[in-house]
Amino acid sequence: MATKKDLIKTEQQIAIMAEGGRRLAEVLAELRDAVRPGVTTLELDRMARLRITGFGDAPSFLHYRPEGAARAYPYTLCASVNDVVVHGQPSDYALREGDIVKLDLGLRHEGLHLDSAITVPVGGMDAVPKDVQKLLAATEESLRAGVKAAAPGNRLGDIGYAIARVARKNGFSIAEGLTGHGIGAELHEAPTVFNFGDKGTGLELVEGMVIAIEPMIAIGSGEIVQLRDESWGTRDHSWAAHFEHTVAITAKGPRVLTMR
Repeated sequence: MATKKDLIKTEQQIAIMAEGGRRLAEVLAELRDAVRPGVTTLELDRMARLRITGFGDAPSFLHYRPEGAARAYPYTLCASVNDVVVHGQPSDYALREGDIVKLDLGLRHEGLHLDSAITVPVGGMDAVPKDVQKLLAATEESLRAGVKAAAPGNRLGDIGYAIARVARKNGFSIAEGLTGHGIGAELHEAPTVFNFGDKGTGLELVEGMVIAIEPMIAIGSGEIVQLRDESWGTRDHSWAAHFEHTVAITAKGPRVLTMR
C-alpha cells in the first residue's frame, strides 16, 4: 500500500507536469473546436495523436492496459457519445447535431502523465435539450467544487462530498464505480479519488500530491454497465457528462495543471 510520502511530487516534477498540462489543455481546446456534425470520433483521435506527438510527447492512453482489461487500449483519445460515460473507443461514427461527446485525453511529458476531459455539445449548447444543458453545467460546477476542496489539510472525502452535493442538488446521479486517481510517473496511481464521500474522512491532502479529479454524472440512476468495447455506459441509457482536471495540492491551495 502506498504511503503518503510515496504520493508526493517535487517542485521540479510539478513544474514539468504544469508544462505538460498546458500542452494537454491546448490539444483539448483544438479538439473542442473541431467537434461539429459529420466529424467522426476517429478523425478526432488522429488529430489528438498528431498534436501530442508534434509536441514531442507521448499519448498516455495509447497501448495502455489498465488492471482487469482484456487488452491494451488501441487509441490516443477516449471519445464517449451520449449514454457512454467513459472509455468510448473512436470509430467511424459521424457526430450528429444534438449529440454530446466526452473527450478524455492524456499525455506523457518528460516521463510524467497528465489527464483531462471535457464534454462537448455537438452543434453548440442550443442544439441539446434543456436537461442536457443543465447536466453539462452541473458537471462543470461539480468539478470546480471538487477542485476547490482539494486544499492542504482537507481530506479526500471533502472532494467527493463537494462533487456529489452539486450533482444531487441539480437532480442528477454520480456514475457508480467510476473515480479519479493519483497521477504522475504512472497514469493511474494511488489514491483513488471518489466522486462521493463524507466531509473530514479519507486520506489527508498534503502539499505535493497530484490527483486527477473527474466527476462523471448521469441524468438517470447512475448505474453503469461495461460494453463490448470495454467502455462504460449507463444501464438505463440516460446521458452522462464528464469533466476532469489534473490538480496539484500546494501550500497556496489547489493548482489546476490542465487549466483551459
